[in-house]
Amino acid sequence: METLGEDAANARQDGGKRPRVRQSVTAALAEDICSDKYRSGMQLPRENDLCELYGVSRTVIRESIKVLESKGMLRVRARVGTVVTEREEWNILDGEVLDWIGPFIHEFDLLGCILEARRTIEPAVAEFAAQRATLKEIADLEAAWMRMRDASTDPEAFTEADVEFHGVLMAASHNQVFRRLSSAIHMALHYTLHASNTAVESRDRAIELHGELVDALRLRDAPRAREASRRMLDLAEHDLSAAQKAADHSRT
Repeated sequence: METLGEDAANARQDGGKRPRVRQSVTAALAEDICSDKYRSGMQLPRENDLCELYGVSRTVIRESIKVLESKGMLRVRARVGTVVTEREEWNILDGEVLDWIGPFIHEFDLLGCILEARRTIEPAVAEFAAQRATLKEIADLEAAWMRMRDASTDPEAFTEADVEFHGVLMAASHNQVFRRLSSAIHMALHYTLHASNTAVESRDRAIELHGELVDALRLRDAPRAREASRRMLDLAEHDLSAAQKAADHSRT
């Protein structure tokens, strides 16, 4: 059975590249929860059994359970044990939680929830950005748009540029609450944009609409910016629907 000390020694031999045991076990346990190996309301196996299952010490298991408890995925109850919580209690805006959910995200109905939140926030962000963005922020937004355009046939690179575009836009609103929300939903936004960008064969319409938003900011046209944002979200909803249908088809 591998211990933390052994792991640290191995990490030094690997030049520090090998992930720590706790992080690996935490991710493995979290992914087993996300895949419904351990369903909501179920009690986890005893510590000794978990040690055998994941091949680590009790210390590592306890640390991993503490991490997952802090993220709302587990609840430790005296004289009951460790219980998997309902999904509604999970901190879904936590980057690690979203990473663990990632392979199962279509089963969690998260993409639709994130889109609803974006519909509430992003048109207002676009309107404020048209009024308040600095010339540098507009230039940065245009640069992100150009990277989207140049990566039109590469969904991964396109998504990275798309996420950057929306991050710049959020900052350009110069609203402190929106800026905080940007940090909180960054990973969630990445998953929704990736899902919509990979669900379609052509990203030309998305490039066109993002370009219209850049033009609206350049002209300080707040109503046009809001409308461009709204149409971008309509397109995202259409593409996410296609992604969900494809995921449903692959499971049948």
